[in-house]
Amino acid sequence: MTALRVLHLAGSAVSDFHADLSLTYARGCLAATADPQRYEAHPAVVSPDGRWRFPASFDADVIAAATPFDPADALAHLGVLGLDVVLPQMFCLPGMTSYRSLFAVLGVPVVGNTGEVMAIGARKAAAKAMVAAAGVDVPAGEVLRRGDRPNVAPPAVVKPADADNSLGVTLVRSPDGFPEALDDAFAHSAEILVEEFVPLGREVRCGLVERDGELVGLPLEEYLLDGTTRPVRSYDDKLAPDDGGGLRLVAKDDPEVLIVDVDDPVTARVWDAARRCHVALGCRDYSLFDFRIDPTGRPVFLEASLYCSFAPSSVLAVMAAAGGIALDELLATAVTGALKRR
Repeated sequence: MTALRVLHLAGSAVSDFHADLSLTYARGCLAATADPQRYEAHPAVVSPDGRWRFPASFDADVIAAATPFDPADALAHLGVLGLDVVLPQMFCLPGMTSYRSLFAVLGVPVVGNTGEVMAIGARKAAAKAMVAAAGVDVPAGEVLRRGDRPNVAPPAVVKPADADNSLGVTLVRSPDGFPEALDDAFAHSAEILVEEFVPLGREVRCGLVERDGELVGLPLEEYLLDGTTRPVRSYDDKLAPDDGGGLRLVAKDDPEVLIVDVDDPVTARVWDAARRCHVALGCRDYSLFDFRIDPTGRPVFLEASLYCSFAPSSVLAVMAAAGGIALDELLATAVTGALKRR
């Protein structure tokens, strides 16, 4: 059997922060899924200056020593590689959208969702509108630009309309808290969302994978929040600097993050809502959604996170493992799905 030539696309065209985040996951994926008989791995790194590198590994020294390519030369090099499939591991907005669409134009199958679907998922208000039209409950809210005044009464959640990792998210408990919260959110986006606060019952993340034509729900991941001291998740709950100057994945070591028993009554309700979201947004291969469970047990859609790095620490990989799907099987299923679209 000839090994499949897989491009592991990492880095960021926007910032060192996004590049570090991408490489944190990409290194884990490359190490954990190495299988020379099945895959011929080709690492690629995009830097914020727009240039590409094709190092032999994702080690920082190896990346730094690799020859930089301008975009036009990088495209020519990609043609020489004769790729079978692309595994996108970029988390900046262009990486999730434009770079995925580039390979669609080049005719190279991309694992996971299209650039168009990723763009919808990144625009939180657009994703909310589409899943609401499919019958999924969402919090009432509004989109604001600078100079607009919020009409949603506190308690309300203020957040950037297209940022990730809870950057700029604030729970406003009284009207006098809006000015600072708005300034914080606008520091990360030109548009922000102000949404009604959904009282805390529970907060969960739901992953779905396509297997043999079926949309399979994975065991839910739950965040053990506290209605008084920790009512919403913040950036500090997710990422922090490490000793090497990179990023540490805080949530992966958090004892207050757990896998929900599939027999828990909330699972079936969330799976149903997640399947509606997956179809409404036009997802493929896999999807990931955050839900707030109100005190009555009603799942309320918060946002879509439509990517998977296929590192052992990736949320979807953790959920899949809890559901009896090993990482190599998870990746192989997604790669097979991508190849069928060629």
